[in-house]
Amino acid sequence: MQIPYKPILPQNPQPIIIIGAGGIVGDAHLPAYKKAGFQVFGITNRTRAKAEKLATDWNIPNVFDTVADAVAHAPAGTVYDVTIMPEKFVETLELLPDGSGVLIQKPMGDYFWQSKEILEVCRRKKLAAAINCQLRFAPYVSAARYMIEQGLIGQVYDMEVRVTLETPWELFPFVMVHPRLEIQYHSIHYIDLMRSFLGEPRTVMAKTLKHPAKELSSSRSTILFDYGDTMHAVINTNHDHSFGPHNQESFIKWEGTKGAIKARMGLLMDYPHGVPDKFEYCIVEEGKAPEWKELQLEGSWFPDAFIGTMSSLMRYKAGEIDVLPTSVEDVIKTMAVVESAYQSSDDGGVLVANQLTDI
Repeated sequence: MQIPYKPILPQNPQPIIIIGAGGIVGDAHLPAYKKAGFQVFGITNRTRAKAEKLATDWNIPNVFDTVADAVAHAPAGTVYDVTIMPEKFVETLELLPDGSGVLIQKPMGDYFWQSKEILEVCRRKKLAAAINCQLRFAPYVSAARYMIEQGLIGQVYDMEVRVTLETPWELFPFVMVHPRLEIQYHSIHYIDLMRSFLGEPRTVMAKTLKHPAKELSSSRSTILFDYGDTMHAVINTNHDHSFGPHNQESFIKWEGTKGAIKARMGLLMDYPHGVPDKFEYCIVEEGKAPEWKELQLEGSWFPDAFIGTMSSLMRYKAGEIDVLPTSVEDVIKTMAVVESAYQSSDDGGVLVANQLTDI
């Protein structure tokens, strides 16, 4: 089966200036841009030494002391890649030229009020602004999306994300201390993915939990989406499965009236080393027993999906496409679901019948 799953590159890539020099830049952004042939014109970071190291490692010609300095020296048509922490987004966006193209690292704010502030700045300055919700562009997600859009598995009635593994949060020191760790910084990927396939849920039910022996604010979550009485959409994450790899798992599964697709997200298992991804599908044929087949795909979530988010921004800015897939106008709806999930988790469920006083 031939499936188009690789991102379409812009006809004339624009120069990139990266704002921030955290681990994700060296692990994913720069490898992706090198693979795609994009030109990174410069980089800036509040700790200049970090920016200088990345510039040396990746042959970036310019290191700037400040965002203002970077903007002053930016070539025409520069796209800004903002990779700093969310509380600095608004003040940084204010410094960019009106009408600029900008890719903003997820999440779109730590709290929904911040998300709305970011949206307001982007609207006022007429920024072509996208959030780096790059899982939408992972090879196995793009392949699944094509198969579903072609009707190959029929009407989708079940979508599940399950993550059961041991996550080394210590690799993310600024993130692991966050009071909204699991949903805000991890399951947000899957919430955004659900929306990109299924649209807007009517309601959401969620519970996010701590580990009794860890200081993390949360490390396990269950999120259930209400799409009516036939669609089952659920996210289950457990980052505390520290019992070896034998029963660890990390997958996205779609089931439809004519078939099913299951994609293993190998990156998350034994992170950051990862294990190979796996893309399997089963299309039911009348008179035949169901048979699962495997499709070999090139690339993975890191770094290939990061090509997709930047490519779509460049193509939108150049007028090659009319819709910016992960625009701030779209991802604000992901942030609304995230906020609703926390509200659901805080408020709790319905009191069970045998605890009621009138029975």
